[in-house]
Amino acid sequence: MRWSAPAHLLVLTRSGGTGRTLIRPDGCAAHEGRDRAGMVSFVPARMARDGVYDEARLSYVALWIDPAFVAGIAAGPLPQRALVNRGDPLLAALLGSLGDDLAAGVAPDDLNVEHVAWLCVRRLRALDQPRRDAQRHGKLAGAALKRVESYVDAHLAANLRLADLAAIAGLAPDSFARRFKATTGLSPYAFVLERRISRAEAALAGSDVPIAHLAAQLGFASQSHFTALFRRRRGATPQAYRQSFS
Repeated sequence: MRWSAPAHLLVLTRSGGTGRTLIRPDGCAAHEGRDRAGMVSFVPARMARDGVYDEARLSYVALWIDPAFVAGIAAGPLPQRALVNRGDPLLAALLGSLGDDLAAGVAPDDLNVEHVAWLCVRRLRALDQPRRDAQRHGKLAGAALKRVESYVDAHLAANLRLADLAAIAGLAPDSFARRFKATTGLSPYAFVLERRISRAEAALAGSDVPIAHLAAQLGFASQSHFTALFRRRRGATPQAYRQSFS
């Protein structure tokens, strides 16, 4: 088949594979080999390519990235060459985390997806410039950090977005995300998640609000999503945590 798309495309083969894969991207060297679990491919927006997939029996997760998103986070351009069946543990882990959520019936919130997309963009740029020296980034000003913290605490139930938090700090999203992590040790998404879990701890210890209602009030996709994340970070389910205060 021959096709192109208006968005950048990242694909992770989650399981299975092909007997033979042949990709001929316009303007790039052809690739012939096999799809295998853990392999990642990237195709820039609007790049046409011919693809042949023999004996294809596989499952995969695809992340489509709007070029406007890349321009909006001031991350610089993405590579203009295709990467086919690249073994990269970081990209595989990022795409796999979204695939795991979707397979479990959980729709990741916007901030999570934007954070994953931002990390993927940075990684793709690094792969395209492997010898580029690492840059050190400054920290957020104290006043900016307080504004972001106050906004997050007041909007925990909302579908928070990276661009909104960056605007509150007065920075471009890419710069904000790097400075925020340099300041707090956490990505914006991890910070919001930790705030939600901490708020849940207080509610579980001091109220009898049903767990499903609490999950909704704190912006979790579902009770099962809340339970899984709480147990992962606190070592106990919300119900067990509440019972420890009975």
